[in-house]
Amino acid sequence: MEENLERDQKTILVVDDEQPIIDILVYNLEKEGYNVIEANDGLTAVDVALEKRPDLILLDIMLPKLDGLSVCKRIKNSLNVPILMLTAKDGEIDKILGLELGADDYITKPFSVRELVARVKANLSKVDASLNSKTIDDKQEKKKESKISVGDLELDLDKFEVKVRG
Repeated sequence: MEENLERDQKTILVVDDEQPIIDILVYNLEKEGYNVIEANDGLTAVDVALEKRPDLILLDIMLPKLDGLSVCKRIKNSLNVPILMLTAKDGEIDKILGLELGADDYITKPFSVRELVARVKANLSKVDASLNSKTIDDKQEKKKESKISVGDLELDLDKFEVKVRG
């Protein structure tokens, strides 16, 4: 039973250069049942994201070594992972730029921890919903492939049936 919980547990990468913010986020996200990994600069964030492949990334914009917008762009080129920008930059142009570079959401500091956790859950459920619909589409596609029609003749490979004119 615990093995299933381990597999189902989502991993979140928190990227910020302010350790007190990381500590608050790690505490609250772990309390919600998430596995949390952290990075304190942009270059480390890219390396960790590509190696660990987290389910979601909380990303500050103002980071040492590589800014958050560049981090977002690099990660989105390799991974399809939700990225939530978490930043003190609250100008409209900053938000637009972040979203255009691939961020899925934009949260400004200071932030409500409860709102942030709700946004994390919402973005993760969007990913789960799209994966579930893809699985359903795949099953429907396989169902279509299991029937072969040639003129009046129809073969159902799943049922081992042959029909002529219905």
